[in-house]
Amino acid sequence: MPERLELPLLPTGLVGSYAQPEWLIRRDLLAKSLPARVRRSDLWRVAEEHLAEALDDAVRLAVHEQERAGIDIITDGEARRESYSNHFANALDGLDHEHPGQALDRTGAAVSVPRVIGPIRRREPVEVEAVRFLRAQTDRAIKVTVPGPFTMAQQAQDDYYGDRAQLAMAYAAAVNEELLDLYAAGADIVQIDEPYLEARPEEGRAYAIPAIDRALQGAPGPTMLHICFGYGIHVGEKANRYRFLAELADCTVTDLSIETAQPRLDLGVLAELSGKRIHLGVLDLRSPGVETPAQVATRLREALAFLPVEKLAVAPDCGMKYIPRARARAKMVNMVEGARMVRATL
Repeated sequence: MPERLELPLLPTGLVGSYAQPEWLIRRDLLAKSLPARVRRSDLWRVAEEHLAEALDDAVRLAVHEQERAGIDIITDGEARRESYSNHFANALDGLDHEHPGQALDRTGAAVSVPRVIGPIRRREPVEVEAVRFLRAQTDRAIKVTVPGPFTMAQQAQDDYYGDRAQLAMAYAAAVNEELLDLYAAGADIVQIDEPYLEARPEEGRAYAIPAIDRALQGAPGPTMLHICFGYGIHVGEKANRYRFLAELADCTVTDLSIETAQPRLDLGVLAELSGKRIHLGVLDLRSPGVETPAQVATRLREALAFLPVEKLAVAPDCGMKYIPRARARAKMVNMVEGARMVRATL
């Protein structure tokens, strides 16, 4: 573990995204559909010639708001991205950008996705400059996220490999190259997002763990995997137990980020994941209300019945991309205060 990654008990952090400013993103368009799989330049409000400067400023703002709230593990808020997955997935070789494919999303609707027509390869680093910029903005631990190989394989039309397990392994090799460069650029934690493990658990059991392990191979620092039921804005009813979670006890990832607040997850499953540090989702991002610090503290104490405090971290259920900034800020501030309340009693 890098020396600079000195975290308190119950460290706090975002899952990845923070609410982007209204002057940057078309939130009306953003909210109309599930996250983009192909590029969506129409989402940006800022003209192309000013976009790079605007994205830098949005990152500075996200970092500032996290630091003021007292967050321990800082992200760039994914301010530069149209969605959690499309930026990285569409930067790879082997795709036909002129003629996207189609695939079913987790709701069963057909959506535009990358169409694979050749070997999936990473031609150059994708997020390295973003990590260097983030590293220059804060002295705190920083985390960067990339989409996971299983989820990218689910969000593509495969016209080349003819075998989705092989496609996932090709994505895994590309993620691994990126991951190693991200640590070298200053990342303390690298997270892969794998929401489709919950959406398609049978395929996940067939080939996801080898792909995830390949993606994380040789990681010189802590690694995290986020698995969720979907953004709260899109998913109203969530089960109180994951269909794919205990299986992750056997993969090499060190940390798991899971939802518990909106689904009121059965926390008994935490006992099956005792080898991992759990970043516990304590903020319901569908609720228009703001959790009090006491509510956050209660959720953390409930988890401590199943995990030692050294294995528990604090986070929202999922990314905060879709909720208004004022609400995101208020929830984040109270999340930090709730963690402090519990920390003070240890």
